[in-house]
Amino acid sequence: MSEEPEFVYAVPRDGLFDGVAPWLGVRRDGIEPLLERAERLGGYVERPAAEQDRTLKQIIPYVVLRDGDRIFLMKRTHAGGDPRLHDHYTIGVGGHLNPGDNWVIGGLTREWREELTADFLPEFSFFGLLNDDTVDVGVHHLGVVYLADAAGRSVEVRETHKLSGSFESLEVLRGVYDRMETWSQLVLDAILASEAGPGVRPAVRGTSE
Repeated sequence: MSEEPEFVYAVPRDGLFDGVAPWLGVRRDGIEPLLERAERLGGYVERPAAEQDRTLKQIIPYVVLRDGDRIFLMKRTHAGGDPRLHDHYTIGVGGHLNPGDNWVIGGLTREWREELTADFLPEFSFFGLLNDDTVDVGVHHLGVVYLADAAGRSVEVRETHKLSGSFESLEVLRGVYDRMETWSQLVLDAILASEAGPGVRPAVRGTSE
C-alpha cells in the first residue's frame, strides 16, 4: 500500500515578490504586503513537485528558541529527510505548512509538538521574513521567523535519531557557525544585529571583521 503524498503550502514566486526585489537574509521592514500575498496567492502542492519547481516558494514557519542568553542548537543526522542538510547545525524549529494547519502559527504549533518534547507552548514573537536564493534549499523556501523563550523550562529533541539538541552559549554557536545551515547563519546574524543596535555589525564568528 503506497503512502499518501505530502502536500505543502507554496506561493508563486512572481506574485509573492511583485514589486519587491528578493533579498538575502532576514527582512523586517515593509513585509506586510508580502505576508498578505503569501496567504492570498498560495495553495497546497505535492512536496516532491514543489521541491523541483523554482517558480514556487514554500512557506516555512521557523522559530528560534532561547533561554536567557542561550539558544537551542540542534545538529541533523543522516536519518533526516533532506540529504542537503545532513550533519548541519540549525537553530530553527519548524517545517512545511500542511493542509489543516490554519496558516503559519498553526503550522508552527504543530511542528513544535512534533519536533520537541516540552510541557509548554511558548509565546511566538514574530521577527521577520527569511530569504536566501544563493543556495538550492533556499531557492524553494521562504522562512517566517519567530523568537520564543523557554524561560528556564525543559526542552528536548523528540526525534533523537534525526536530531540532537541543547541550549548553548553564543561562544559555542560561534564555534560551529561555519557548519550551520545557511538559514541559521542568516537568522543568527540578524538576531545579534538587532540586539547590537544600529550601525553595529557583530562578529558572529568570534573574530573582528
